[in-house]
Parts: sequence; structure tokens; C-alpha cells
Amino acid sequence: MSRAKPGVSALETVEPVGKRVLIRKDEDRKVTKVGIHLPDKMEIPTLTGRIVAVSRQVERDEDYPVKQYDKVLFNPRHAIPVDFEGDNRLFVVPVEDVVAVFRRPAGETE
Repeated sequence: MSRAKPGVSALETVEPVGKRVLIRKDEDRKVTKVGIHLPDKMEIPTLTGRIVAVSRQVERDEDYPVKQYDKVLFNPRHAIPVDFEGDNRLFVVPVEDVVAVFRRPAGETE
């Protein structure tokens, strides 16, 4: 069993529980698809992100075909922000609010 040295904090992680996933929301876009740059105070809200962690309950449930690192589209209505990093892009989201998973055909890479 290892112990942290005095004055050195252990690395903290966030593990979702119940039927939830942890999502890192993609950054809001400042440029439209046609190339128009938006003023600093205007952004196109993004509802996509990458799954950082999946609860054990979701992991075992075959009804939810999501896994870590999947890119997903999600409904932010019930998303709970995690005050864990400065830019606050981490959210705990009920798996029912994950409405789509982006998939590539087998054999294609990003």
C-alpha cells in the first residue's frame, strides 16, 4: 500500500455512479461552418463530447452501447458540471441523455 508524501496531494479522479457517464464537452465553436468568425461573447453551443469514464452499471448493461473515448451527442438538460478543472468542460450526464454515438465504418481511422 502506497501513501502520498506529506504536502503532495494524490491525483483525484471522478467516477460516475448509477446510470451515468462522465463527458468532456467539446469546445464551443467561434467560427461557423462557412467561415464566419463570431465575436468573443457569441459562441455556437456544442452538445458533443468524448466519454471520459463510464459507470460500472452502464458498462455491464448491453442496452447502452457506449464506452470510454466514444464521441457522443448529448442533451445537456440534466448534465451536472464537475468543478474539477479551470475550463469546466467535464459533466456527469445520465446515460439516457446520450442521444447518439458517432461511429466510423470498420477499417477507417480518424
